Amino acid sequence: MPQAFSFTLHKTDGMARRGTVTTPHGPVETPAFMPVGTQATVKGLYPEAVEGTGAQILLGNTYHLMLRPGAERVAALGGLHKFMNWPHAILTDSGGFQVMSLATLRKLTEQGVTFRSHIDGTKYELTPERSIEIQALLGTDITMQLDECLKLPAPRDEIERAMQLSLRWAERSKRAFEGHARGGYGLFGIVQGGDDVPLRQQSARALTGIGFHGYAIGGLAVGEPQEVMLKVVEETTPVLPAGAPRYLMGVGTPHDILEAVARGVDMFDCVMPTRNGRHGMAFTRFGQINLSNARHADDPRPLDEESPHPLARTYSRAYLHHLTKANEILGQVMLSTINIAYYQALTAGMRSAIEAGRFAEFRMAVLDGWRKGDLPPR
Repeated sequence: MPQAFSFTLHKTDGMARRGTVTTPHGPVETPAFMPVGTQATVKGLYPEAVEGTGAQILLGNTYHLMLRPGAERVAALGGLHKFMNWPHAILTDSGGFQVMSLATLRKLTEQGVTFRSHIDGTKYELTPERSIEIQALLGTDITMQLDECLKLPAPRDEIERAMQLSLRWAERSKRAFEGHARGGYGLFGIVQGGDDVPLRQQSARALTGIGFHGYAIGGLAVGEPQEVMLKVVEETTPVLPAGAPRYLMGVGTPHDILEAVARGVDMFDCVMPTRNGRHGMAFTRFGQINLSNARHADDPRPLDEESPHPLARTYSRAYLHHLTKANEILGQVMLSTINIAYYQALTAGMRSAIEAGRFAEFRMAVLDGWRKGDLPPR
């Protein structure tokens, strides 16, 4: 019988936390990075390859899946896990961010948002209730409330308006979630409030009062400087319940993740590992390496002979450079895999360091490795 959703906090080291999220499709060890499988696929990669990087959870997206192939169709085919052949946990974003950023002719009301599909112009309505219904049809392990995500910077009164609307939608999302008979699955509320710390804390307290299985911090990494994002995170996480997982949505670079874990965040997602991989960029313990640079053309070294993933240890930089310059699909697939594997190795290293009470030392060692960079061959 599948296990019900729960969170166990095993150890803290400063504000950094080591835990386990238990879901109906298995455990997720935190800190955790979720590869983005927006349209029921991590772009270009077999599910088995994603699993081989160490990933225990993927992110899917309500907006994209409701448009194509349709939530009812996925449900009829056995749910998202079976549809995409992914046996582990899945979290679905509610679709709010994509409606605001992709849809055309959208209209926001208290009830929800009506919009036209960016694919074919078909008109849709997405309400908190419909978002929850779609995610239930998909069968995802962690459901997100529908919220309004503003681009920053924005006027304070507009930030407060969106935050208050998101809180009202949070209450409706919870009622809708409880109306779908899916015992054992999780629902996360989303903290909004832009770059205004008091509004963030107000949102966090109100969501805690409503009561969710976990809490996300949304509406960051949308153009604001990193120091602003980290200040908001640092001032928000202490207001959230210690006994629930904390998820920083859409973040980010390895440095963002390292610093956010230091400020009490447990879960992350970002398209960066695969998007950058498709453009010849590799994430490594030496920092980011641009394989399109000519200096790699004659370099026989692997990207990282100490990487836990065989692709990073086996193939030469010269070969990866060739694939990148030739615009070969294989190069994009390999670098996407290598990048996800690096993110998984980074979070695994954080987990071990927190368990050992050495997170501060681990953080400094990682930063030092990035600072020294990728040394040329001798």
